[in-house]
Amino acid sequence: MTSALTGLRVLDVSTLFAGPLAATMLGDFGAEVIKIEHPKGDPVRYHGASKDGVGLWGKVVGRNKRGITLYLGSPEGQEVFRKLVATADVVIENFRPGTLERWGLGYEELSRTNPGLVLVRVTGFGQFGPYSGRPGFGTLAEAMSGFAAITGEPDGPPTLPPFGLADGISALAAAFATMTALRARDTTGRGQVVDLAIIEPILTLLGPQPTVYDALGQVQPRTGNRSANNAPRNTYRTSDGRWVAISTSAQSIAERVMHLVGRPEFLDEPWFASGAERAEHADELDEAVGSWIAARDRDEVVRAFEEAQAAVAPIYDVRDVLADPQFQALGSLVRVPDPELGSVLMQNVIFRLSETPGAVVSAGPSIGQHTEEVLGELGIGADEVAELRSKGAL
Repeated sequence: MTSALTGLRVLDVSTLFAGPLAATMLGDFGAEVIKIEHPKGDPVRYHGASKDGVGLWGKVVGRNKRGITLYLGSPEGQEVFRKLVATADVVIENFRPGTLERWGLGYEELSRTNPGLVLVRVTGFGQFGPYSGRPGFGTLAEAMSGFAAITGEPDGPPTLPPFGLADGISALAAAFATMTALRARDTTGRGQVVDLAIIEPILTLLGPQPTVYDALGQVQPRTGNRSANNAPRNTYRTSDGRWVAISTSAQSIAERVMHLVGRPEFLDEPWFASGAERAEHADELDEAVGSWIAARDRDEVVRAFEEAQAAVAPIYDVRDVLADPQFQALGSLVRVPDPELGSVLMQNVIFRLSETPGAVVSAGPSIGQHTEEVLGELGIGADEVAELRSKGAL
């Protein structure tokens, strides 16, 4: 079957997470993605766990990409890059603002030979403003967006996520921005620059905090696993030492939960009819729900909630995810063949298209695995490749 993005060529010159993951998502749906790395390799290769000396995160983020090495700081590398750009639809980069311009590779120059080029610039703080020159990482965005301030227990410190949350959100936003710019190109015939600051997408997903503060002067506090908008809403420990989470965002669900745990008298309280007012009585509701759950094992709790059509989910670790029949039915994980490791298990594409589905066809390449192949397509022969290597451009 034809993939949705077949015929789209993307040059990924970004490093670590947000930019590379955006390129991965495009590659998952058929875009031809060429990963351009410094000869020492993208730092993601050395980040996190490895097997037999091979970085596993790089196998995931680098999937569905051909990999070449190219030192853009050298004149020879810059010339090769210009040739590649002339063949591309999209370039994704995350250098500090001004770096491409210093190398003579800014959008003004690149678009002269490729007016349809979309240049996606992913940085911590954007291309302008007082912080634009600072190094930017997802952790800083999680701190500055307000995410950490509202995460954690009320009497505990602000809490950061143990994974690249802001980077992942920015990758989704960057992939969407890329497709938006390409759609505009269909109309105008011209490419453009996408300026994506990692501090912004996560700010958007945090909800109406700025609106509430501006209108009411309220600052959202840390509430742990509780919500200011409904209750009961928490994590609860079962008799076998495992955990479940429940949500009662809908009034009907809250009523079903109280019937299930044998406390229907709460429904007669005037405050029970409002999610916000229920949240003010979270201690009482948590005691009622928590004591009922604590007397039963996890499977019994989940089964009872499902029979009552109340919202519940077991709290999984990765072992549970792999064993869960819903994830298995969806094909949420896929095993991909790999010449270095034999095979690699990883997450599948993030959504399903009925007519032009995506697919994971290869794990991330080794450093420079496709250099000769890609440069050969530009008419650069073996002798010239050898000369470029001798000059440190590859």
